[in-house]
Amino acid sequence: MHQALQILWFLLITVLLIGYFVLDGFDLGAGILYPFIAKDDHEKSIVRHSVGPFWDGNEVWLLTGGGALFAAFAPAYATSFSGFYLAIMLVLFGLIIRAMAVEMSKLDEKWRKLWDLFFFIGSFLPALLYGAAIGNIIQGVALDAAGEYRGGFFSLLNPFALLCGVMGLVSCITQGAAWLSLKAPLDSEVHTRAVKMRSVFSLVSLVVFVLVSIFFLGIVKPQFSSDRVALPLAYIFAALCVVGWGLSRFFMAKKNDLFSFLAVSIIPVALVAMTAASIYPNLIPAAANPQGIVTYFIIPGAAQPELSLTIFNSSNSEMTLMIMTIITCIGLPLVLAYHVYLYRTFRGRITEDDLDHGY
Repeated sequence: MHQALQILWFLLITVLLIGYFVLDGFDLGAGILYPFIAKDDHEKSIVRHSVGPFWDGNEVWLLTGGGALFAAFAPAYATSFSGFYLAIMLVLFGLIIRAMAVEMSKLDEKWRKLWDLFFFIGSFLPALLYGAAIGNIIQGVALDAAGEYRGGFFSLLNPFALLCGVMGLVSCITQGAAWLSLKAPLDSEVHTRAVKMRSVFSLVSLVVFVLVSIFFLGIVKPQFSSDRVALPLAYIFAALCVVGWGLSRFFMAKKNDLFSFLAVSIIPVALVAMTAASIYPNLIPAAANPQGIVTYFIIPGAAQPELSLTIFNSSNSEMTLMIMTIITCIGLPLVLAYHVYLYRTFRGRITEDDLDHGY
């Protein structure tokens, strides 16, 4: 029973992260595009209104994912939040100043340019660092025999992680452009620019995905154990990523903004699921070099991984997992119902009447 609950919570945390990257991805992307796609106060108001009702609810998925990791796999939570402390603080800094910028840009005209800058920075930093974090998790990090992180901040900024960071950044931008294409008035310059950005970054996302795949298959993959039962699923999700890209291009050609956005949103779903499948049953895999120096080839006689934190060696008690499962069965449907209500309430394109209220 305990093992079944451990697997269940690995899947639940994956679902929570998928929910976050899909929902918060588009408003991060909109924030990154903000200074390039909106040229005056009226256009900036359109962008802010496109994400204003949604951003805080979207971040609930991130908070819930972090809480679920603590409740289900406390050792992995401790290692990740203490070992990656500076990176996590940068993400939190970005999220905080973005929230301030969305709320204050219209209210504080004196400092509006500063708030606009904060909106961009607060969206750019998390989008880049999320991808870099996923890259480090895929290839493994420097863990000692106690499962504690022994690297430094700059060891996390290795070539593969940075390339994954660019992948995450481009994915958010593409999703943000697709969202603005869906929400901006059809006769607005914001919509015209968003459609162009959507097309350009869709192509860029495919190029970066191919580069990440080549890097992974040719260099990083040798560090992976060949007996990971879920590894074949990673290739299925990689194919799903390409399918999402193909569908998005098809609907872009048809000028269907809604289905284009939905198709683009398949990509972060596939990327997170692919990551989960490729590392299972690990939560934080150990790198081949426990000293914190990333090596992309296994050298004969070199130090092998010390202790990867898995769902089996770092989970909480069976009772804790059972209680959390009951709470999730009650809470998750309520969160989903809230999001359905929210997105139905604010569906459709932004109108001039909307711009007269808030943001």
